Amino acid sequence: MTQEFKIIVETAQKWKKQGLKTVLASVVDLEGSSYRRPGVRMLLADNGQSIGAVSGGCVEKDVLNQSRSIFEDGKSKMMLYDGRLRLGCEGVIYILIEPFELSDQGIKAFEKSIELRTPMKLISNYKKEFGIVEGMGSSLIIDKERYALNQNATESSNLSVFEQQLDPLFQLLIIGAEHDAVQLSNTASNLGWEVTVMAAPDEQKSIEYFKGATRLITPLFDSIDTSVIDRQTAVVLMTHSFNKDVQYLMALEGVLPAYFGVLGPKHRKERLLQQLLEFKPEVDIEFVDQLRGPVGIDIGAESAVEISISIIAEILSVVRDKNPILLKDKEGTIHG
Repeated sequence: MTQEFKIIVETAQKWKKQGLKTVLASVVDLEGSSYRRPGVRMLLADNGQSIGAVSGGCVEKDVLNQSRSIFEDGKSKMMLYDGRLRLGCEGVIYILIEPFELSDQGIKAFEKSIELRTPMKLISNYKKEFGIVEGMGSSLIIDKERYALNQNATESSNLSVFEQQLDPLFQLLIIGAEHDAVQLSNTASNLGWEVTVMAAPDEQKSIEYFKGATRLITPLFDSIDTSVIDRQTAVVLMTHSFNKDVQYLMALEGVLPAYFGVLGPKHRKERLLQQLLEFKPEVDIEFVDQLRGPVGIDIGAESAVEISISIIAEILSVVRDKNPILLKDKEGTIHG
């Protein structure tokens, strides 16, 4: 969700420079089931452009029609959409539509929070009643400071509150510079992840080689900065060099990311751990136990692109604490 909101903020700034007004539509409540859950958003401009989505496509035209009055009078309104009347939807969604007028100070605070990887909150005050209700609107909370997204937003005991945590952007650290690293970088970037590729100085690669990557770094083993690896980070070790993998493991000793995977068959991982323990017998057992290998979920992947999908699927299942199964075999709601 953080990545989606980051794109919204950046797009709103771009459209503002073009002289366009913008409106934000946010799903703040749900009765029953829906294609997407509360917290999803879309941004609309008064020339008809839009980014993001609040459904699978069946609601967006109605949101555009409802937003026209907001471009004219600047008053937030609530839109109700009964998906039970449409095939494939079984619930009622409540969409808060409001002017998007985040101040320059709020934008700077948001950008700084993104850079420093500190959490934020989005709070929306609303009423489950179609039409205009005074006080409805959203605010961004950063370091206990409140930045209203528009002048309508107020705190009121008469309004319901939807609160959404915005965690630091999820990041993927790919250690390796072969073709499969390129494909993994591209797949992860399509999810909105911040991708960093770490390669040995002798790889002779440039950032342009890794489509979707934000950064390419080539530190020596003894100068790797592990402070940037946090609980919103996945690490995949895939150098295709046994000796380099051992040295990287020694350099990363002690880091505990959200996910740490090692490319290659099971016996190779066992050899890596054996070598690591020979060089560093005092290594923390928690560091060793977190290493996952072979990486990926068994979907019959063969090509580099398919393997990247398999790896991404495992990362998602781990960070979201899910046991991958076929949805047709899942009991209850799909998104539960």
